[in-house]
Amino acid sequence: MSAAIAGLGMTELGRVYGRSPRRLAADAVRLAAADAGLGLGDLDGLLVSHGMGGSPGIELADTLGLRDLRLLTQMNAFGATAGAMVAHAAMSVMSGAATTVACVFADAPLKPKQSAGSAYNRSAREWYGYGGMTAALGLRSVNSFYALAAQRHMSRYGTTSEQLGAIAVSTREWATRNPLAQMREPITLADHQASRWVSEPLHLLDCCLVSNGAIAVIVTSADRARDLARPPVHLWGWGQGHPGHRKERGSDFGLTTGAVSSGATAMKMAGITPSDVDVCELYDCYTYTVLVSLEDYGFCAKGEGGAFAASGALGPGGSLPTNTGGGQLSAYYMWGFTPLSEAVIQARGDGGERQAPSNDVVLVSGNGGILDHHSTLIVSPHPKGA
Repeated sequence: MSAAIAGLGMTELGRVYGRSPRRLAADAVRLAAADAGLGLGDLDGLLVSHGMGGSPGIELADTLGLRDLRLLTQMNAFGATAGAMVAHAAMSVMSGAATTVACVFADAPLKPKQSAGSAYNRSAREWYGYGGMTAALGLRSVNSFYALAAQRHMSRYGTTSEQLGAIAVSTREWATRNPLAQMREPITLADHQASRWVSEPLHLLDCCLVSNGAIAVIVTSADRARDLARPPVHLWGWGQGHPGHRKERGSDFGLTTGAVSSGATAMKMAGITPSDVDVCELYDCYTYTVLVSLEDYGFCAKGEGGAFAASGALGPGGSLPTNTGGGQLSAYYMWGFTPLSEAVIQARGDGGERQAPSNDVVLVSGNGGILDHHSTLIVSPHPKGA
């Protein structure tokens, strides 16, 4: 038995107000079930990600009226959660532990009349112990730690800000073709370089958006998915990687990521190599994470990610269409469900103006924490081995 994604549900995304994360999640699950041609009563599994507080699995199941579930779990590997959830759902379906599993993420950090930058601000009262010492040195946010990782890569391999900027520009070019994207105005490399520093060497246009909304997918058996309302997106392979790099001198922090082992595991399971991949949907909380993931997946040699991005390979008309919906940099930020949702759209051929010319093999990447977690999925519109 094999598994497939049979339904995709996406609420409004971006500056969406007036609904709690739980209500957004419920809406996304309903949309995903309807997309698959299923009723909520057909679901016997529910995997819930971050953002809803309390006991989100039980509370969401109650909101949806789900009873007698065979699988109910909250999962959190940060941005790698989506890939881990889909893999867990697939294994549950393939083992017979469940038949039809909804995986959902929802969040609503944006508040009316408040800046996006204030959405994840931590109170000064939260800094104590070792965290207080690093805060005193200026490492007070996720931005600072990713800036440290990017600087490490630049120092070792000569990666430049302009090469990171090429990723921002190509991603925005894809977003101009996506009606759901928050940011659809084209940008140039000069725009990138002129945008303010967030945490050097990261400019504002190196950093992802903040969004409210929810996305859900339905995972079931491939045999069952073939008879449902939408074309199945077959799951060929999956993997995880958790490198455990310490942020200290002499470590590999910033140089390599969990994509090395995660990608190798997923590609071996799928029976493919990097040269077989038609489309990449990579976790782009920062331009840097795209660059280092491309290297670690083997699309270019270590240290050559900057030149590869600057070559135009990632944008429309390039050899490796990447983040075809605009990613988290320009479309919407829904953790790992941003690349996952676009992978489903591309595999179904629903991309419209942004549809990649070939979609036989799509790689989906998730990155979580400060390069602490990684997940990889390989999906296709075709059954494995067909």
